[in-house]
Amino acid sequence: MKRRLIIAVCIGLFVISGGLSLYFYLRPAGRVVEIISDGTTLYELDLDKEPDREITVEYKGRKNIIKIEKGDIYVSAADCPDHTCMKTGKLSQSGVPIVCLPNKLIIRYKEGADTDAA
Repeated sequence: MKRRLIIAVCIGLFVISGGLSLYFYLRPAGRVVEIISDGTTLYELDLDKEPDREITVEYKGRKNIIKIEKGDIYVSAADCPDHTCMKTGKLSQSGVPIVCLPNKLIIRYKEGADTDAA
């Protein structure tokens, strides 16, 4: 009886450790975004690990204030005439970037990074 219990526990531990190994090996890399200004990548951020904060990006005296809150990223303020970047809202999982043409700013998911919806 004890021998069967020991064998069952060993098999259970083997199955659990194998499952955990597969989970950590196959899990997504994260939601990595790039903040690009005038063609230069300024930041690469993993939204799953990034703390809440504000980032100011300047271009020719104009500013965009980018906010990261609870794993979301968006433009909260901008010195541009149309504020399209602010109206875009949070960067979505669909892959459509946030763009501010007058300030030459792009916020997008990094190519090759996992962007599957949770």
